[in-house]
Amino acid sequence: MRWWERAEGAIRQVQWVGRRGREDRRMLFADLGSREMSSGVERGRKKGGKLKTAYKCEHVNVGCDVNYDINGTAIHGAAVVGYEGWLAGYQTTFEAGRNRVTQSNFAVGYKTDEFQLHTNVNDGTEFGGSIFQKVNDKLETAVNLAWTAGNSNTRFGIAAKYQIDQDAAFSAKVNNSSLVGLGYTQTLKPGIKMTLSALLDGKNINAGGHKLGLGLEFQA
Repeated sequence: MRWWERAEGAIRQVQWVGRRGREDRRMLFADLGSREMSSGVERGRKKGGKLKTAYKCEHVNVGCDVNYDINGTAIHGAAVVGYEGWLAGYQTTFEAGRNRVTQSNFAVGYKTDEFQLHTNVNDGTEFGGSIFQKVNDKLETAVNLAWTAGNSNTRFGIAAKYQIDQDAAFSAKVNNSSLVGLGYTQTLKPGIKMTLSALLDGKNINAGGHKLGLGLEFQA
């Protein structure tokens, strides 16, 4: 499950990943103004370089990277605007050697303290959306939906996480392929967590092939 949020003046794409709960990936730009970086490598006849620029203000993040090597020049651009919980972003790649746009992604999201919505369109063919809802202090739910143009198969999944107490949590997810994921996380002591997980194929319960997992996480 993915959604966008704004924090500390940057944009983050957040992924809901079942047994681990939430996983953050900080994206886009750091400081106000622009920055440039270039580098060159020569090995035999190979040469290459990179130029990066970025600009950030209160509601806008814009960046552009130019990569050039023996295969040609590629321009990568991205922009995100946000206002009162709403976020919209666009990402594109233009390859000068092929004289064509090879990537074009668009996303819109909305976030409150208890609700998050994310929708995206990738290259005009991949469509997706997700909803995250914090029901109360102990229960979180999420729904994900995706489909591809020209393909009638719609992919969807639902997930939930229940905080049993301060040290224990249970999570579950299921998708339209009848894959069922279960997870239990227990804090053994401060800095040490144990996770038990299982992935079951609901279409072939008696055929085997199910997966079980045990993990230990240590934090300094």
